[in-house]
Amino acid sequence: MGSYVNSSLIHEENVVYEAKNHWIIFISLKSIMTLFISPLIENWTSEYAITNKRVIIKTGLISRKTLEMNLSKIESVNVDQSILGRILGYGAIMVIGTGGTREKFSDIADPMQFRRVFQECVDAH
Repeated sequence: MGSYVNSSLIHEENVVYEAKNHWIIFISLKSIMTLFISPLIENWTSEYAITNKRVIIKTGLISRKTLEMNLSKIESVNVDQSILGRILGYGAIMVIGTGGTREKFSDIADPMQFRRVFQECVDAH
């Protein structure tokens, strides 16, 4: 578990599921041009977690993007996978909150498992 998620946990909150970036981030022109430094930094600085109370996501090193949303404030978690993504097991998740908030996070390993765990946590409440 990452340091951002650990520092964000509140009283009686624990991590139920933690997702990672898929290895596909290392196969791109961007990674080759940066000698694989860019995907290493992306992999090192990205944290995706579902707790018993919230979804916590942080990406980026210099420019940081964060999402911390209570489970009760999330309408749905949508999964977007291409054919290659389905074969290799990666895709994008879109967290849709009440009020129309939409946050998309790409190249996540096993996005269907992320959504499944989210739905189980919501059903448990």
